[in-house]
Amino acid sequence: MTWKPVALAGVMGLLATWGWLGCRSDDSAAVPHIQPAPLPRAVTAKVEQADDLNGRTVEDPYRWLEDADSEATLKWVEGQNSLSRGWLDAIPERALVRSRVKRLWNYERHGAPRRHGNRYFFTHNNGLQNQAVLYVSEGLDGTPRPLLDPNLLAADGTAALSGYAVSEDGSLLAYALSRSGSDWREIKVRDVATGLDRDDDLQWVKFSSPDWRKDGSGFFYARYDAPADGNPLVNVNYNQKLYFHRLGTPQEEDLLVFHDPEHKTWGFGTDVTDDDRYLVLTIREGTDTRRRIRYLDLQDATAVVTPLLDAFDASYSFVGSEGKRFWFLTDRDAPRGRLIGIDLDRPDPGDWIVVVPESEDQLEQVTRVGGRFICHYLRDAHSRVVLANADGSIAGEVDLPGLGTASGFGGKAGDPETFFQFTSFINPGTLYRLDADTGESTLYRRPAVEFEPEDYTTQMVFYQSRDGSRGPMFISYRQGLRRNGLNPTLLYGYGGFNISMTPRFSPANLAWMEMGGVYAHAILRGGGEYGEDWHQAGMKGSKQNVFDDFIAAAEWLMVNHYTRPDKLAIHGRSNGGLLVGACMTQRPDLFAAALPAVGVMDMLRYHKFTIGWAWTSEYGSPDDPDAFGWLLGYSPLHNLRPGVAYPATLVTTGDHDDRVVPAHSYKFTARLQECQAGPNPVLIRIDTKAGHGSGKPTDKLIDEVTDQWAFLVRVLDMQPRRVPGWEEPEAPLKFEGRPEER
Repeated sequence: MTWKPVALAGVMGLLATWGWLGCRSDDSAAVPHIQPAPLPRAVTAKVEQADDLNGRTVEDPYRWLEDADSEATLKWVEGQNSLSRGWLDAIPERALVRSRVKRLWNYERHGAPRRHGNRYFFTHNNGLQNQAVLYVSEGLDGTPRPLLDPNLLAADGTAALSGYAVSEDGSLLAYALSRSGSDWREIKVRDVATGLDRDDDLQWVKFSSPDWRKDGSGFFYARYDAPADGNPLVNVNYNQKLYFHRLGTPQEEDLLVFHDPEHKTWGFGTDVTDDDRYLVLTIREGTDTRRRIRYLDLQDATAVVTPLLDAFDASYSFVGSEGKRFWFLTDRDAPRGRLIGIDLDRPDPGDWIVVVPESEDQLEQVTRVGGRFICHYLRDAHSRVVLANADGSIAGEVDLPGLGTASGFGGKAGDPETFFQFTSFINPGTLYRLDADTGESTLYRRPAVEFEPEDYTTQMVFYQSRDGSRGPMFISYRQGLRRNGLNPTLLYGYGGFNISMTPRFSPANLAWMEMGGVYAHAILRGGGEYGEDWHQAGMKGSKQNVFDDFIAAAEWLMVNHYTRPDKLAIHGRSNGGLLVGACMTQRPDLFAAALPAVGVMDMLRYHKFTIGWAWTSEYGSPDDPDAFGWLLGYSPLHNLRPGVAYPATLVTTGDHDDRVVPAHSYKFTARLQECQAGPNPVLIRIDTKAGHGSGKPTDKLIDEVTDQWAFLVRVLDMQPRRVPGWEEPEAPLKFEGRPEER
């Protein structure tokens, strides 16, 4: 999600019982529970800083932490990390947790293949590679060869392949690299046959992917002007421009295709139609789900960008075209989505053709492959996939193995096949090939993970929120769980930006369940699981509904005897970090521990950094008096109160996060440490050379999860039990290179 604050898997020795760190309600055969030394009280210096905001004086004594590169801030980061490391490293179980998390992460992961010409392109990670490698094969059954290995570009794994596009004939690769987790991208071009890079090198790209002309002459992309001064990791991003890069020419000669200086907040996405006749231009404004659609006739040298859907009244997602007929997935007059056809010569809404009408399920995605439409629906936040003919008649339904998420289905109208992946909380991501003609799906790749899926279960329940609204929640755990209210439980949520949070596999969550924990995944208003109405019920002035939903889900777990307050932890990332921050300040009595990650914590200044202004369509602008009222009402930073016993908290962020700048987490931590009453620890873990999460190296992911789970082992008083084989961590596993080097 490019613009949004976001929204991120044997047996050990003789552990046939999987009880390597299982929780017990009795203390027989229990390991002595040794608490780390008391945490010293951290005190952060204050400055005299107060702002008059909409007629109200708001103090901001930790404003100085917004200067991420100042000597004072760097010393603060060093001190906080030292404090946290000392406490976390003293946890006796930490080494064991890391060993097991690392073993579970060590499984092969394949991306869905995409066909270009006679070549197939896919990503692959052998298990512990820091970054997935891009492979290519001649034909589907050809021998794959590595085409681009990001692990060779940075010894510490902090160079990531953040996107790629292949020319129509499969001869050229345009790929985007990011460094140290930044949203900034560098686009380069590689010859597929030789594996060598050309001279093309494009800078200052963000929130954009290359889109090739079908003749391979070049591609469209969007970029920002190079920063004149200041810090590019903090500076506000305005005035994106759309360019065409002709292969073999310097970036300075790129053709400016579209830019509207009167609308500095506009951003652009592109699609070149399969017949290379039109460029479809999607105009977005911040994170608003509504879109404008314009197009350019690429066969007419005198053509100009022409409006098609310019009212900015609904979401429109381009699906494909045939001649002058364009197909779009839209929520106009259909909050849960429908597929429409528009003739360029008769674009009036009265002439639109409804191909696939709205249904009770949320129509999440439509692709066109082999003359058919593949319609991906969400039913209560899990996938359902329907095949429709060109006229919209139903051709069949894809059989999916349970409650989970199907993804992929990429391709072109002339392709004979497509590939998709199915994953769930206990399915590590199985790849299937779907025949476009017959609609039959066959197994293509199944990863092997060191666990037995049948030892775990997932159930879907429904909780009732404060206002009577119902929402689903997925609960996963090891078979044989006793519902005695004593189970350590981790409740996860997001709830925002029309993003659907569907079941997905995570080796980290598997490790948590293996430890005896319950993993609960709550579906909250603000997301996209039930369409635009569900989204709007959790945005702007209705944002409190999201927090009420999360609190209601937590209470459901207690009423139904899964857990109790001293065993419950909450976790969320980005907008989910805001969720955790708001709920722990509103109901500190309800949770024992909180893991807010890269969260939006200062709701009065979020719009002043990088792409934060784009979130005003979701949250409302602090400069607006009405919005200011509700933002101040739940802003985590501004609702901390001295003398309150808050949950044990481990904040996580990255020093190169240019999506949600780390100052949010810095200021929140400083204030929470100031206000905290009682012995519960307040720590912050600040990763270096790391950003918002995209492209994070495997070893950094494992280290972060290790610290989070070890933290919960301590603060939730999880009682590990002795079983043969877990007393000592296993021998270290190396972070390995390419598959052929294993």
